[in-house]
Amino acid sequence: MAPAAVPPPSSPPPSPSSQHTGTALELLVHGVGGATPQEMLGDPRTVRVTGDETAAVYRRTDDAHGEKHPERYRDEPVAEAYCWSGLTSGNGSRALWLLLLPFMVVNLAHWMRPTATGRTRAVRLYGVLVRLLALSLTVLLTAAACEVALDLLAWQCAGAEACAERRSWLGFLSERQGGWWSQPGRRLALAAVVPAALVGLLWYLSNRTWSAYESQRPLDEQDFDADDPFGTEAAHGPAAPDPDAGGCPRPAVPARPPLGRPGFWYGRRLVARLRAAHTAAGFLTVAAAVAGAAARHDRGAEGPVLRFIGAAVEGGIVLCALVVVWVVCRRGRSERTRDTRLDAALISYLPGSALALLGLAMLYASLSRPDWQSSGSLPGEAAFRLLNVGQGLLIICLALVAWSLYRRTPEPRTILHGLGGPAVAMLACALGGVMTGGVAQRVADWLDGPGTPGMGHNTDIAGPPVLLSWQASVIPVLLLLLLVPVLVLVVRTARTARRLGPVIEAEYAPEPPDEGRTRRIARIRATAALTDSAPWILGVVSAATLLLGAGAIAGSWHSDQVPGRAADGTGPLLESFADAAQSTGSWLIGFGFILFVAGGRRAYKDASARRTIGILWDVGTFWPRAAHPFAPPCYAERAVPDLASRMSAWTTTAPRGRLVISGHSQGSVLAASAVWQLPDATRRRVALLTYGSPLERLYGRWFPAYFGPEPLLGLHRSVHCWRNLWRHTDPIGGPVRICADPDPGVDRGPLKDPLAYGRTTKLPLPEPILGHSDYQADPAFADARADLLEELGPLVPRQVEARTQKGSSGRSSG
Repeated sequence: MAPAAVPPPSSPPPSPSSQHTGTALELLVHGVGGATPQEMLGDPRTVRVTGDETAAVYRRTDDAHGEKHPERYRDEPVAEAYCWSGLTSGNGSRALWLLLLPFMVVNLAHWMRPTATGRTRAVRLYGVLVRLLALSLTVLLTAAACEVALDLLAWQCAGAEACAERRSWLGFLSERQGGWWSQPGRRLALAAVVPAALVGLLWYLSNRTWSAYESQRPLDEQDFDADDPFGTEAAHGPAAPDPDAGGCPRPAVPARPPLGRPGFWYGRRLVARLRAAHTAAGFLTVAAAVAGAAARHDRGAEGPVLRFIGAAVEGGIVLCALVVVWVVCRRGRSERTRDTRLDAALISYLPGSALALLGLAMLYASLSRPDWQSSGSLPGEAAFRLLNVGQGLLIICLALVAWSLYRRTPEPRTILHGLGGPAVAMLACALGGVMTGGVAQRVADWLDGPGTPGMGHNTDIAGPPVLLSWQASVIPVLLLLLLVPVLVLVVRTARTARRLGPVIEAEYAPEPPDEGRTRRIARIRATAALTDSAPWILGVVSAATLLLGAGAIAGSWHSDQVPGRAADGTGPLLESFADAAQSTGSWLIGFGFILFVAGGRRAYKDASARRTIGILWDVGTFWPRAAHPFAPPCYAERAVPDLASRMSAWTTTAPRGRLVISGHSQGSVLAASAVWQLPDATRRRVALLTYGSPLERLYGRWFPAYFGPEPLLGLHRSVHCWRNLWRHTDPIGGPVRICADPDPGVDRGPLKDPLAYGRTTKLPLPEPILGHSDYQADPAFADARADLLEELGPLVPRQVEARTQKGSSGRSSG
């Protein structure tokens, strides 16, 4: 049933002269990489209006009190700049975030699920599977630290006379010294301090950023009805698809989208729960490595007391691990309301219990066992294999759930037909495997001197688990497989550039053609289009990684030897290929590890390098930490409430004022998210200007449940007006493709880039090709802003008149 029409106004609309008496505000939001207030405002003299050193709003000094003098701003708005780059590229400690890259990537997979309609259980299952994958990455990182500290150092090197002699700092652990620490169990107990300290560091970083980011309270106090568990229907009702409109949502009052829920940007409770669970999982992994080694020895020796103690400790570890899994699976995000509670008992007792079990395991391993000798490698091969098999099974299950969700609500522009989340989760597991395997391989090579661990020739130690060598060996094979799609992209880009030549010359006609100029513009346009090919490249990489990883597990399980030894006797060709793959993979993984460490060291000391790394975090840490609590923090949980609060404050203190929020690149995503958080009445008094925006091209395709066609259509209908500027030469921004009939006219483009093809009297020097930058230098930017300010003028009369004519509560902001 259509909603009743709004009665006509009882008084005539105000005259045009009174419609523009309010001061206009333009709130600028920069994109990735950051910008200074001086650059954004075009003035070296700026003053901070509100905020702190991390994120703040600035004005020109001359505009510091602009709202008190509206007569000065009849033609131009008061400009404010919101600078948020300090949230991602601040002090040197941000360089440590490089260690958290796999955690950040698996957290992205949580938000990449397809759009779901009425699939509550499937959505919950999708979240549970991603959280279990995230937990496995924490266990994998801790297991790798245990491999280095417990196995390679304390067990193998300290137990081998030749290796211990070359490492004098390990002398007090050597069996030859015969000291108190020479027994294997005590060496393992001492070495367990290293991975335990790593887990403690991750807990500290997560707790510190949790206090600074997740604890920022959003502005809106509105809660949703309990009958609307997903927050997809607000008080106005749902925006269901209309078959007569080509599948576009009906032009009704839009539902509040997921990003507009009161608790979306307030993940305090969930992050605290997950942090407790992952911290406990890390401590339990170390405890299992220490207690497991001692218990295996005691089961083969005489002495029922030690057997009982070992069984009790291992039983406690298993019980606590089951509690950890239950905590991770039990509860996801609560977004309908702002959940201010904390599970104090869980947060306190679960990590504490795991730490106590670790202490008991260390004490148990330290008991005297004079007959215990360390030889070979510490038994742990099966643990790595089972962990990798578990990750593969979780990814397959995640793909099945994602595919079922996509089939229920298919959206043509969703990447990989809804399988983007599983593909990214596979990438996160691969990154975790490469990073952990790289550390183990490099430490083993360093300890073994000229020998190659696992090959049995002039080696002092057995080396890391065989599986890690197999995983390193598949890296060259994966790179060779990637040459095919790379060559396809190169050929396709060259052909596209050739086809664009005549089109570009026709656009700039009647200027005389310049072959070099045309070729350069065409090449940049064709290269910018490569962004749209990224999904299928990701699909190829993820599928190949899954298959090669399964082959590595099978090869290590069948042979129980490194690839170079496993291929012995299979023929010269296969033997040489296996040796080459193993050595090349070891070199590549070592080179990557060195680059990783060097990059982190440079970022720690150099602010410009840290800013470059911050660009990666700008894109990857927009989303809250819903899957992994040790991921880099979500800066949007600070930035979105900041922007929403500023817009609400302006519309409250300046009731007749006009507000344009202007976002470039990632700033447009923050701007849209902040607008969604505003109350309905405030959103209708706001104009949105986006340029170089990835709202649909990247976020709409990769995160369809949150930036798909229906949420963007709702955003268009909820704000007073919206303009989006884009270029063909922009590799990031693009049209937002609002699905409505008639065309709302949100997209304005493609803009000419460069502005002039050749030299002119006004532009005597060649104009640069701007691509993703300097949209404000285009005259279309000023025109679009002026149009928005003009449309914002008759606020109430235009809304009332539109509702009266349409006989509906819906409105079009075109």
